[in-house]
Amino acid sequence: MPAQLTRLVEEQNKTWQRMQDIQDLAEREGRDWTAEERANWDAAEARLTEVSKDIERLNKMASLDKIDRSGIITTTGDPEGRKGGDAEEQAKRYEEAFGRYLRGGMDRLTPDQRNMMMDHEVDLRAMGAGIDTAGGFTVPDEFRNIMTETMKAFGGLLGLADVITTSTGADLKWPSNDDTGNEGEILGENIAAGEQDIALGGKTLKAHIFSSKQVRLSLSLLQDSAFGLETWVPKKLGERIGRRAARAWTTGTGVDQPEGLTVGGTVGKTGAGGQVTSIIYDDLIDLEHSVDSAYRPNGRYLMHDSMLKVIRKLKDTQGRPLWVPIPAPGFPSTINGFEYTLDNSMPVPAASAKTIAFGDFKAGYVIRQVQAVQTLRLVERYAEYLQVGFLGFSRMDGGIQDSSAIRLYAHPAS
Repeated sequence: MPAQLTRLVEEQNKTWQRMQDIQDLAEREGRDWTAEERANWDAAEARLTEVSKDIERLNKMASLDKIDRSGIITTTGDPEGRKGGDAEEQAKRYEEAFGRYLRGGMDRLTPDQRNMMMDHEVDLRAMGAGIDTAGGFTVPDEFRNIMTETMKAFGGLLGLADVITTSTGADLKWPSNDDTGNEGEILGENIAAGEQDIALGGKTLKAHIFSSKQVRLSLSLLQDSAFGLETWVPKKLGERIGRRAARAWTTGTGVDQPEGLTVGGTVGKTGAGGQVTSIIYDDLIDLEHSVDSAYRPNGRYLMHDSMLKVIRKLKDTQGRPLWVPIPAPGFPSTINGFEYTLDNSMPVPAASAKTIAFGDFKAGYVIRQVQAVQTLRLVERYAEYLQVGFLGFSRMDGGIQDSSAIRLYAHPAS
């Protein structure tokens, strides 16, 4: 894969340079483009889009391949990533029992394994999900980490925001504030210090239930030891939950679902009339500077891929492209010197759409995750098809926590 990625990066840069050469030649000669130049430009632009998407896919596949190979991506609980001998052995035993449960159900477990699974049973009816069973089980750490990392690969904001994990799904009071307009003072001798309270707002982070929908597998596949069920199931469930959660974190209404970034965020720049699906260089500069300078060093862009296509055609006042392709594998592409993240849950260019977010996302947006991810194994429902269904649940919420850290670009209404 590295060789393929290197080749694509080289082709991307050569294609981009060819497009710049076409434009520069016409500008130097002070003329319009010829029909041949337009055809060459269109062909190069189409190829550049294909190559850029292939690079994005390879990078995503590399992260998912890392999950396949290592299983454990992050550690939880112990800050040093270490566990005591007893706890480590118990976690390993539960992981083995859970894997056996996925393949053969409770009937395939030993009495000790069955008791261990029952200790991790979750009453899903108590979550108010309308589920007519109490047969959900907490997934092991390794499974949960695979799901979480897969969700990050499919939801750009999850990898940028301030993520907190709680052990229960009880409502969590979370403070929000904007203290950028306040400052300290210089005290004279024998002068008492003044007072200025921090204006704290607040929100309640809930535990909305995100479902993967049902995933069915044949009994013959489950009985095949060569099939990596222990990685495939959490990865597939994580993909589905990640896609739905990503949309909630960007466009959620905040009513019985998370408060989306484009719903709770502040517009920093609105395009001029006529820019219903476009943006100009000055708008991006205004958007960047609408974010307080204290947050700008950690600033980056977040947008849909279709918006990136629009920005790729922009140049600054010196005629230099704002979008800079990857110079070499391992280095990010940038927009006006800032890195960017693609999240296709963000709105596409349209009238009044908020298509671009810029700022320090870790400071500005918080995502709450409940640690206990549950998995259901549905046997009787698909027995006549010789299939077994799997269903994953994750409880999460999200919202703006510092309104000064992030600003949005909005297209005009017309």
